[in-house]
Order: sequence, then structure tokens, then C-alpha cells
Amino acid sequence: MRVRADMPPGHVRTPSYLRGKVGWVERTLGPFPNPEQLAYGRNATPLPLMRIRFSMAEVWGNATDAPDDTIDAEIYSHWLEPAEAPHAP
Repeated sequence: MRVRADMPPGHVRTPSYLRGKVGWVERTLGPFPNPEQLAYGRNATPLPLMRIRFSMAEVWGNATDAPDDTIDAEIYSHWLEPAEAPHAP
């Protein structure tokens, strides 16, 4: 999965350093209220929350000290797209 490379204004829960990066679904955690809606006092639509695993090389480049190590992040499904989808550089 690729994390969307969008940079919308306002409250978002997706780390900017992961936007545009490709990882894989480590597990699905279930539906939870969208915190981006809750932050503005709106009724929050439950969305699937996914634990996505990234290689350190994907996140920080091949020059990282441990390129084969991984980092996990919990990201809501509306921030994810198939890795084959076009994305911003």
C-alpha cells in the first residue's frame, strides 16, 4: 500500500514523513471513528485502521544504518491507495 502524498490543511493523523511511502498491511485493527472529523467536533465515520509496516530503506533511503529494519504505523484506510497508483514525487 502507498500512503497518499497529500498535504491537506487542518488536523490530520498521518505522519508527513510516511506520505508517498510504500509499505504492507501488517494487520487490520478494525473500524474506529475518524479522528480528523472528531478534531472538529463532527460526527466521525468509522473507518478501517490498518497497521502498515515500512522498511527503513523506504522511509529514510538506502543510506540508513539498518535498511532492513522496519517501522510500523497505524494509518486509516482513507489515507491508503494501491502501491501501483500514481503518486506525487
